[in-house]
Amino acid sequence: MAKKKKLLVTGGCGFIGSNLVNGFVDQGFDVSVLDFGGKSFRDDVKFHNINICDKQAVIDVCAGMDVIIHNASLVHTKNNKQDIVWAVNYDGSLNIIEACKIHNIPKLVYISSASAVYEGVDIENGDETLPYSSISQAPYADSKIKAEKDILSFSGTNTTHACAIRPHVVFGPGDNRFIPAIMTKAAQGKLTRAIGNRDKLSDFTYVSNLVDAVVAAENKLGPNSPVSGQAYFVTNGEPMAFFDFIEKFLINVGYPPIKGKVPYWLAYAAAAVVETIDTLKGGTLNSEDGLTRFAVRYMVTHHYYSIEKAYQDFGWKPAVSLDEGIQLTVDALKGDTEKTRQAA
Repeated sequence: MAKKKKLLVTGGCGFIGSNLVNGFVDQGFDVSVLDFGGKSFRDDVKFHNINICDKQAVIDVCAGMDVIIHNASLVHTKNNKQDIVWAVNYDGSLNIIEACKIHNIPKLVYISSASAVYEGVDIENGDETLPYSSISQAPYADSKIKAEKDILSFSGTNTTHACAIRPHVVFGPGDNRFIPAIMTKAAQGKLTRAIGNRDKLSDFTYVSNLVDAVVAAENKLGPNSPVSGQAYFVTNGEPMAFFDFIEKFLINVGYPPIKGKVPYWLAYAAAAVVETIDTLKGGTLNSEDGLTRFAVRYMVTHHYYSIEKAYQDFGWKPAVSLDEGIQLTVDALKGDTEKTRQAA
């Protein structure tokens, strides 16, 4: 019987990370998780409560691994808390690179972001020839860009071959950030109006499609592979206006459709005020509530991408359509609501 390949998922207890863990266990890997403060959710997976910023601890836990899936990051699009965002997203990535050097780890897959190329203006069917953003918009995007650059530059310089996967607006059952924020706003009566004209298209990524892409990329990654040193956009490939996407969720769970609209300039000004007040108070993590200048820009610009390169280089196509993904997520939300009602 062939020995199982050892694989580590950083940030493996969060929404995307836990799905990656389950996906690679299903593929027959011996999976371990590095996550700071995360809780074990599988008996057949080793969990390590380690801060990605702890260089020596990261190096030690990576010993003996065949593959690293580097997913750990802080999603924070306000213009504050720069130090902690950079420490996790960039310094943590440097720690992973160092661990790969020391232990000669063959494969490294970085979970990056489509925001690496976003500059606040329209992107229509953008591909991987787009340059990195040349302007600073938020510490999250800036740190992800720098980490991706360094990881791809590192690929092939010793034993390690690396690639970057760039999803956009990942959703699905178990999401603990994006969809819950939408549902909370709807319950509070704060989702009756869209920002702008609802004529700008965005990409979305159902979570199992992302997992399939990462699995396929890892399988193809290696010496003389076209995947080594490359970045890939991974989305559902079905661009839709942001508030049309939101409205599908609202209607499916019984809320009324979005009828009114707020001018972009007003929403952007409000976001600037909210960010300024938050910064003056010291800044808060994990409480963006959708109202940041970066997020508002996203809602009023085209930002959708070609996924052809992923198909050409490692044969991936999304298996779950956008409508199917929305329905699966809604079904899970209804199931969670029913469980809560029964437990009350």
